[in-house]
Amino acid sequence: MKKFINAIDTLLDESLLGFSKAHADIIQLNTQPHFVRRINPPKPGKVALISGGGSGHEPLHIGFVGHGMLDAACPGQIFTSPTPDQMLAAVQAVENGGGVLFIVKNYAGDVMNFEIVGEMLECQNATVLVSDDVALPKAHSTGRRGVAGTLIVEKIVGAAAEKGADLATCKTLGDKVNNATASMGVALSSCTVPALGKPTFNISDTEMEMGVGIHGERGRETLKLSSATDIVEHLASIIDEELKPKKGQPVLLHVNGFGATPLMELYLIYDLAAKFWEKHGITIARSLVGNYTTSIDMAGCSITLSVLDEELLKLWDAPVHTAALRWGC
Repeated sequence: MKKFINAIDTLLDESLLGFSKAHADIIQLNTQPHFVRRINPPKPGKVALISGGGSGHEPLHIGFVGHGMLDAACPGQIFTSPTPDQMLAAVQAVENGGGVLFIVKNYAGDVMNFEIVGEMLECQNATVLVSDDVALPKAHSTGRRGVAGTLIVEKIVGAAAEKGADLATCKTLGDKVNNATASMGVALSSCTVPALGKPTFNISDTEMEMGVGIHGERGRETLKLSSATDIVEHLASIIDEELKPKKGQPVLLHVNGFGATPLMELYLIYDLAAKFWEKHGITIARSLVGNYTTSIDMAGCSITLSVLDEELLKLWDAPVHTAALRWGC
């Protein structure tokens, strides 16, 4: 394992310090317990949006704290859920009379800990559970995982909250976006969790792992490595079958890197995916390409499609100013 670290035990602390210094105009870091919050408090009565999860997926979630997205994010240890005390402290710091909406990826630890905090709060609160990973069947025992579609939920709901939407409206909107979003990923290599010191699974130079999650878990099948065109056809066909977008319907196409895939390759994947849906008469109205929901140093990518309407288009285009996503401000 070759990584830029001093010690495994201090890696997250030192990384968060660097993040907070680099983006001191946008966010503020709280320590003991850790959470990142907007440097300017929410307006009175604004719904506070809070998310979080294990670290190792940067810029998700801390990179999306700021105007038009999250009010706070709670980073756990690498691939480990944040603790209830982190979440409670974040709520106390940013709740300002409008209640709290938690945006939670569907992983057991995240779900459990956010539920614990929700039951402890006296203020109004609700949860949007993100479950966009179509690599798993709907009937899976723990439900589908939340992956790159989480960013889309956070952006659109964040815009609505910034405009003054109430808690019930934000909750309904978040569920709507989640139900209109599907993702599927593929990996060419595993990731190396620093505490483990070796790849989480082994894969040969002639293989790829189809349907991987973002925590270094294996996918639904190991396949022979094929051309980029064949890979995109495989991923896009599964997503298309899930969402069944109609001809002429506007969509957002998001190609997300897992941390070790060059932008050159991600843009190639985007071109192929866009051609796939354009061939089916679908309008690619908005796009996003880059490393946004990563898996430390995994080589691979995911494709996410979100079906849009006029309301969602306007909310996606609304101003946002965070460390990792910014336009219109």
